[in-house]
Amino acid sequence: MILNKETAQKTAELLLQINAIKLQPQNPFTWASGWKSPIYCDNRVTLSFPMIRNYIRENLAKQIEELYGKPDVIVGVATGAIGIGALVADVLNLPFCYVRPEAKKHGRQNKIEGYIEKGQTAIIVEDLISTGKSSLLAVDALREVGVQVKGMVAIFTYGFNVAEENFKNANVTLNTLSNYENLLLLAEKSNYISSEEAEILSKWREDPGNWSK
Repeated sequence: MILNKETAQKTAELLLQINAIKLQPQNPFTWASGWKSPIYCDNRVTLSFPMIRNYIRENLAKQIEELYGKPDVIVGVATGAIGIGALVADVLNLPFCYVRPEAKKHGRQNKIEGYIEKGQTAIIVEDLISTGKSSLLAVDALREVGVQVKGMVAIFTYGFNVAEENFKNANVTLNTLSNYENLLLLAEKSNYISSEEAEILSKWREDPGNWSK
C-alpha cells in the first residue's frame, strides 16, 4: 500500500473533527461481530460536510489516476461507499456502478447496479476496510461477469493483518487515504488522546478479537 503521510494525517484530522471516527479506549464500542473496540468509524458522515467530502473525493480521484490511470468504470461498495464512489466517478468523468452484498430478491435480482460490460476495467471505492471480506465480495461479483478489477481505494483502514492476507490471497491491491497508525500519531500529537490511551489503542489492533478479555 502506498500512503502519502501528509494526506494520511490530514484525512485522520478531518475524520476526528466531524466524529466520523470516535476513540473511546475507556468506554469501548461493541461491533456487530461482537468485538469490543476502542474505535468506531463511520465515514458516511463525511457526506454531510461539503468541504471534507470534496477533499476526500479529490484525493481518492488523484490516487486512482496516479496509481492506476483511468479505468472504464468506478464501482462503489454498497451501502457505505455509494455516495463517495459516485463523487469520485464525477470528478473523473467516468461511469459509476455499485455492488450489493447480495442480489436483490425481487425485480431483476441484480447484484451489480448500473451499466458495466465484460472486459471493462474497474476501480472499486470503499469507505472503510476492516477484515476486507465484505469489500472483496464486490471483487468476486465483478470478476464473475468478466470485469477486470485494477485495484481498490478506500478512505480508511484499520490495518489488520487478516485484511492484508485477504487482499493478497485475492490478488487485489489496496490503497487508502489514511490508516490506523497515522490516526494514532495525529490523535496523540493533537492531544485528542493521551499517551496511555494511545498505548491501549495500539494493543487493541494487535489482537482485536481478544482485546477485551
